[in-house]
Amino acid sequence: MPNYTLTYDEGVQGFPSFYTYYPDWMIGMNNYFYTFKGGNLYRHNVNENRNTFYEDWWTQLGTPLEAFKPSFIKSVFNTSPLENKLFKTLNLEGDDAWAATMDTDIQDSGFIDYDYFEKKEQSWYSFVRNEGLGSTPSALPEYSLRSVNGIGESTNVTIVGQTSTIDFALTTEIGSILSVDDYFYFLSGNTPVYAGTVTSINKDLRRGVNNVVIDTSPAGTTPIPSTTESFLYIKNSVAESHGVLGHYAVFNLTYTKDTKVELFAVESEVMKSYP
Repeated sequence: MPNYTLTYDEGVQGFPSFYTYYPDWMIGMNNYFYTFKGGNLYRHNVNENRNTFYEDWWTQLGTPLEAFKPSFIKSVFNTSPLENKLFKTLNLEGDDAWAATMDTDIQDSGFIDYDYFEKKEQSWYSFVRNEGLGSTPSALPEYSLRSVNGIGESTNVTIVGQTSTIDFALTTEIGSILSVDDYFYFLSGNTPVYAGTVTSINKDLRRGVNNVVIDTSPAGTTPIPSTTESFLYIKNSVAESHGVLGHYAVFNLTYTKDTKVELFAVESEVMKSYP
């Protein structure tokens, strides 16, 4: 575990901040803050380079990049903790965007890259994406989420090279939610097995056509073992993110620049989940 310097705030009667610098000694004098590190004396807050400490000392050790450490903030949204909710967005009231991750008691895959934020009315706004969901093969926690949908049992499977055409009975409703690039699975017992990626959906019931065509070339696919298998599909959760599901959400913000930044508030658009 890395070493941190804790600071005590009399206003909150606690230790609210962790600083990444770890001095040998520190002292306040004449309205300045001084620390000692490796036999050198440093005065803090005297230049424009934020989050950069003991650069000379780290350079002597041969690791000058260790002088800079990003800023990070960790907090929680926990209103109505007995209700399942979808945490859909993050809104940062500040003068720059941050990278963010969001974990709940159900999912630990929410994230927003720095570049995903858009500036709207002096705030930085973005939808929460899901990392690891929609992966191939899919992760076990994804099977209980709304991005997973079943179709039914096939009547025939035609394989030509790396293309498989999966026919369904005319009474089987493929549905309008399925789309190109969704991930297609068949069931082996109770375990979904990745078969390929959807390339087309063909429905012409008057002509007896009701099938799904998949590309079986992606890595991690398994050949469909028979002509009558039960199929389901999983949508790409990064492209079609709906947020993260849980009773509460812990968010982590990271700022990787060495310039001044101010953050006044963090907000999330939340809706109650009705399973």
